[in-house]
Amino acid sequence: MNDKNGWNPYLAGALSGFVSIGSVFFVGKYLGASTSFVKTTGMIEQMFSADRVSKMPYFMKEIPAIDWQWMFVLGIAIGAFIAARMSGDFKMQVLPDMWVEKFGKDKQRRAIIAFVGGIIAMFGVRLADGCPSGHGLSGGLQLSASSYIALVCFFIGGLISANYLYRKGGVKK
Repeated sequence: MNDKNGWNPYLAGALSGFVSIGSVFFVGKYLGASTSFVKTTGMIEQMFSADRVSKMPYFMKEIPAIDWQWMFVLGIAIGAFIAARMSGDFKMQVLPDMWVEKFGKDKQRRAIIAFVGGIIAMFGVRLADGCPSGHGLSGGLQLSASSYIALVCFFIGGLISANYLYRKGGVKK
């Protein structure tokens, strides 16, 4: 199933399709991950100001709680861990080697870059009303034109980011 080069992309794609179809068939829910991050933020905020969160219009329809999507994201993390262990690629490290190589050893600089990148990514995800897995797996499954447009934008953003990170010379330190 997997070797030194990773999983066969056709097999992984087919399995993802079966998971998507099974999710709709058995649970009546489409796959996606971005809402779980917003709900997690709401759960954390509830610890400090539950009354404020309960009055927010968004959280009136998307209740901040552990639900199927939250468990889906947890399953992704657990599955990635198991796959890395099984392939022999797993190693414990605080920071990926590529990040140290591309952004240097300054923890504050790396933290700022990661934080800003996270804000930009989540802004884009919420603006697109879904993440790549939601648009790609679920929106594509429904033949949604907006999902295909979002996927093209995600792909272009990924190409630009990969070119910036992996081009010869990399990010200037």
